[in-house]
Amino acid sequence: MHTPNILVINQLSDRHISAITNSVPGCSIISCDLADAEKYIDTAEIIVAWGWMDLQELYLKAPKLRWVHALSAGVEKMLFPEMISSSTLLTNSRGIHGIPMSEHVISMILAFTRGLNVFIKQQQQRVWKRTALEEIHEKTIGIIGLGSIGREIAKRAKGLGMRVVASKREMTTELFVDTLYTSNQIEEVLAVSDFVVVTLPETKQTQGLFTLNLFKLMKPSAYFINVARGSIVKEDDLSIALSQGIIKGAALDVFENEPLPESSPLWDVPNVIITPHIAAISPHYLDRAMKLFCENLACYCGGQEMVNIIDKTKGY
Repeated sequence: MHTPNILVINQLSDRHISAITNSVPGCSIISCDLADAEKYIDTAEIIVAWGWMDLQELYLKAPKLRWVHALSAGVEKMLFPEMISSSTLLTNSRGIHGIPMSEHVISMILAFTRGLNVFIKQQQQRVWKRTALEEIHEKTIGIIGLGSIGREIAKRAKGLGMRVVASKREMTTELFVDTLYTSNQIEEVLAVSDFVVVTLPETKQTQGLFTLNLFKLMKPSAYFINVARGSIVKEDDLSIALSQGIIKGAALDVFENEPLPESSPLWDVPNVIITPHIAAISPHYLDRAMKLFCENLACYCGGQEMVNIIDKTKGY
């Protein structure tokens, strides 16, 4: 079996290093920070890094590189011109984010329906006051972009008695989805949903997708939840939709610029929950990411079909 030199631009624990060597005995592993990566790049055949890392300069100094693997699902910083035009394999960690992200989405829905966003503020002010509450039972959740994350959200929503509608590029049989629409039928999803959840990848087609015109298609009682990428939403339009009551509220984990600038009007809009891009965070994240990488590494070295190969022209 082929035994490559692997450069991991992240600090790994002994158990992660052992997992790699157990999957492909004899391979060489360097684990370091991005600042030190240049010291080892000339012999690296495989780079493992985060999709938000700017690897362009490093890539141009890697004569033996054949494969780049992202520990994240997003690979936006890895899609520079030299990478796109090359034969270098690019893979990601799609499929490991569903559990924490679906729990995050459900927690945001429950926070709104049970008034937690209101009661937490009142507690800080020592105010005892009831507010109108709702149930999620038989409410409709609309998932825009039904991939592995969307399926986990659908599963949990269905278990809580919700009606699930979703959109995706291809029509498939989905166990936990009541009605499936194509990606060209987003308007139909928005019109019927009480909660709109965005789980789309960032591509040229999805950048700036959600404008004021789309928000106007939503119910005035609906909530907007974005756990995908901030670039998918025109934030100024979202601020208008919220401040004018076009939609009822929003839970936002991702933004056009991160950290969210102090000057952003979103900080002060009532009925908005802001979290600092943490929906996928879990104490089990890196274990899952390395397990996926190790399985792909064994396929790569054994000449077998790999998973999660990115179409670099499409970005996913």
